[in-house]
Amino acid sequence: MKSALIVDDDKTNLKIAELTLKVFCDVTCVESGDEALSLLDNNKFDILLLDIKMPNRDGFETLHSLREKENGIDIPVIFLTALEDEGSEAKGLALGAVDYVSKPFSPALLHARLRNQLELKR
Repeated sequence: MKSALIVDDDKTNLKIAELTLKVFCDVTCVESGDEALSLLDNNKFDILLLDIKMPNRDGFETLHSLREKENGIDIPVIFLTALEDEGSEAKGLALGAVDYVSKPFSPALLHARLRNQLELKR
């Protein structure tokens, strides 16, 4: 079964994303970029869903640090964020994210986008 890491400082958003995705992949949830990077030191995930606005290390910084890790180079990253401005989306995609989903998100849309990215990776 595929595995997804979801990073969001909002517990409600984490729960909704987890419930949406757990029907077709193993889901691990953490509340900060630092936790995600630490977890990635010893674990491998097929995809990462990442919030942008988080305290301490934001999603952009987390993605930049992830790409510097040997096991983080080829993990598809989908930004899952409340930021809807074109500049944030462009920055996220320029940093290497494969998709950008605005919150609140449609569970069916998130499921489809995640499934598509996992298929592309395979």
